[in-house]
Amino acid sequence: MKFFQRKKSIPVAATLAAGFLISATGFILTDTEAESSEKKDKSTWLAGDHHIHTEWSFKYDYTQNPITAIKGGDAVYPIEKQAEMAKKFGLDWIVTTDHGGPNHSADNLVGAYPDVLKSREKHPDLLHFYGLEFNPAGADHVSLIMPKNANESDSLYRIEKEFGRGEIPGNPEDNNEAKMDRAVQYMASLPKKDQPLVFANHPARDHSDIGVYDGKTSPAELRRWNEAAPSIFTGMEGAPGHQADFYSEEKRGRGIYEKAPTLGGYDQMSATLGGFWDAMLGEGRKYWITGTSDMHEHFSDGGREFWPGEYTKTYVKAEKDYNDVMESMRNGRMFVTTGDLISELDVTVNTKKKTAEIGEEIVISKHNRNNLKVEITFRDPNSKNANKENPKVNRVDLIMGEITGESKDDKNPTTKVIKRFNEKEFKRHGEYITVSYKLDDINPNSYIRVRGTNTHELEPKMDPKDENPWSDLWFYSNPIFIKVK
Repeated sequence: MKFFQRKKSIPVAATLAAGFLISATGFILTDTEAESSEKKDKSTWLAGDHHIHTEWSFKYDYTQNPITAIKGGDAVYPIEKQAEMAKKFGLDWIVTTDHGGPNHSADNLVGAYPDVLKSREKHPDLLHFYGLEFNPAGADHVSLIMPKNANESDSLYRIEKEFGRGEIPGNPEDNNEAKMDRAVQYMASLPKKDQPLVFANHPARDHSDIGVYDGKTSPAELRRWNEAAPSIFTGMEGAPGHQADFYSEEKRGRGIYEKAPTLGGYDQMSATLGGFWDAMLGEGRKYWITGTSDMHEHFSDGGREFWPGEYTKTYVKAEKDYNDVMESMRNGRMFVTTGDLISELDVTVNTKKKTAEIGEEIVISKHNRNNLKVEITFRDPNSKNANKENPKVNRVDLIMGEITGESKDDKNPTTKVIKRFNEKEFKRHGEYITVSYKLDDINPNSYIRVRGTNTHELEPKMDPKDENPWSDLWFYSNPIFIKVK
């Protein structure tokens, strides 16, 4: 069999011929399924980053009248520089997302946006989305990703101008969650082609302890936003940025998570087995995780960040097209990896006639509850990462949870690791590795997800402040849902 040498998915036709993937079962496709399958044939895993700052993230001198904006005060690099480095480290798409502040909506419109257009012209092979790290009233930050169209700059300007915390200094509404609720409603009222995609950034960064969700961004807010606009507020950062704090003199911890540390480089709201993310999935929510750089200043220049793609990548399965990448992100066709541990990840749940992939749902009858098979195929590239190391996957975990309805305590006690695959169980085909598992007696509606690591930790441990991030690598898939009729 011929395998691709870059971030290409294995063609379905080839896998059918070789009997390599479980989807090679000879099932008959309907016209709609055939069209979807044809589209998937053209999709590849595209690496990206949706949380990147540039010199248009300002600091402000509030002692001056009027308040003075200091360009490059919070992040230092031009937009074009970030695009250049993203390409260097293998990214196919990026979103530049600058901070808000007094009158930032206008600065973003007349300053940052023209630079995005110049970057697109100079780097046509890089999908460069226009976005913003939005300051929600009463909460921490979120990434706004705008669909690429003629209205992208005007739509973003109106959202930040009307609803951005700090846009008008001293606005008493900025601490009122109701203002953010109105922002959510406004975004949902936009024409579908203009609706942004929103991911909560570093959601538990200021929480006081592991298992305690008491910070600026609360589970109640994340649920409320998702309920009001489920196709817009679709998830959160699983692997936050600022992961290069190891290189700084003042060790504050990976992600600058000082009170409730990251777990294997991932936010506790995603990494805790049976925790908040599993509670959301257990409520049947299509809620996804991502990973970013949160790039402000590179560690070699005194900052705490890696370049976009240097350490963390979010892979989206899509055609290399703005609309397709956006819709694939919206529908959860994503996985996250750190340290280039893997570069492709295909997970399928199969019956003899149906297949569901990452981000999808498979519907089965009660009679087929014992006829499901999970297949996991990932690419462990035989190449060095940005740290000049070639990490290997030590173990892969298959995780399953039940969909039981509303969680009262932000936990899902049904979530568990149902199978741990070690290296002895890996079936190797060059750089590609496959493992499979039969699901028996599926009763309630459920979901599965996958994670893997280069460590021997059964569960990701709290990251010490001086931990070398390259020694503790993990990847996480988004879920597949299983519905029993």
